[in-house]
Amino acid sequence: MTNELHLGKMRGLRRMATPAGHFSMVAVDQRHQIAQLIAARRGVAPDEVSFADMVTVKRVLVEELGHHASAVLLDPNFCFPAALQQLPGRTGLVVTLEDNRWEETPGGRRSHPIRDWSVGKIKRCGADGVKLLCWFRPDADDDVIAHQRSFVEGIGLECRRHDIALVLELLAYPLAGRDGCDELESSERHAAMVLASLREFTHPRYGVDLLKLESPQPGATLPERDGSAEHDRAQRWFDEMGSLCSAAGIPWVMLSAGVTFAQFERVMQYAYAAGANGFLAGRAIWWEALGNFPDLAAMASGLRRQGHDELQMLAELTLRAGTSWHGHSAALDAFRAEGEVCAAYR
Repeated sequence: MTNELHLGKMRGLRRMATPAGHFSMVAVDQRHQIAQLIAARRGVAPDEVSFADMVTVKRVLVEELGHHASAVLLDPNFCFPAALQQLPGRTGLVVTLEDNRWEETPGGRRSHPIRDWSVGKIKRCGADGVKLLCWFRPDADDDVIAHQRSFVEGIGLECRRHDIALVLELLAYPLAGRDGCDELESSERHAAMVLASLREFTHPRYGVDLLKLESPQPGATLPERDGSAEHDRAQRWFDEMGSLCSAAGIPWVMLSAGVTFAQFERVMQYAYAAGANGFLAGRAIWWEALGNFPDLAAMASGLRRQGHDELQMLAELTLRAGTSWHGHSAALDAFRAEGEVCAAYR
């Protein structure tokens, strides 16, 4: 009975979703990409970007977009000091665990948590979910694959222990030193890696509660949904993603991966046809407005003018075509006497 009671996870997922049961979430936890943009605008190297500039950008993002999302994904290093107080109380809070500076080896990428950061700290700070990015290729070296599996499984155990939802993001990547950097341009190859990763991490031992997935075909090259052979092939990849998530009983959302808004809207049309429950998007919504930095007023104006409209269009598409998720705590129905819940709950 105790294994069926994950009330903290369920409550967290409900807070991340809209009342209609969709996930309309905004990611502002990006660190490397925002640092590069600031560096270009300031005329400095990315490692010379100031803490103050990073904090300022993140604050504007949350102030302008936080009211329009069902949940916001923050990082602890910059977003917390910048914008935690600006996040509306009704908006769900998801917090990043992984360091954006992964270990690059000839055999693949190894992920690590942010220094001095943990699932327990994320839970204690009031978050509804833990976001974990796992770089994964099924053809990486055996020791790299073992590391990535152990990394996710260990975090999953910690999320169970603290009863907080685990949001797992899976990303394929080019393998340095083994193959060409243009390998992922092959749609078939990319789709195979995305689907193989999904088959691995939908296994119950990882304890994943929500999946944040990339398009099986790069979003910038997805064909129009016009009934063509190319459309049908791409839709089959999305359908297989949906089938894997459905069989595992795990809701899933799409990430935007830096594509344009129009390209991401097409990604979501494919995903919703396959049963997706929403989106967790970042740059597709706010990247263009950030190009106004360091003019903060113009940046905020761009987010209000364009970011709000794009979020509204995605919300309407999600409500019309997305699959609703409504978690339940059916195990509670089995209790018949006072104190049974208290005794059974881990």
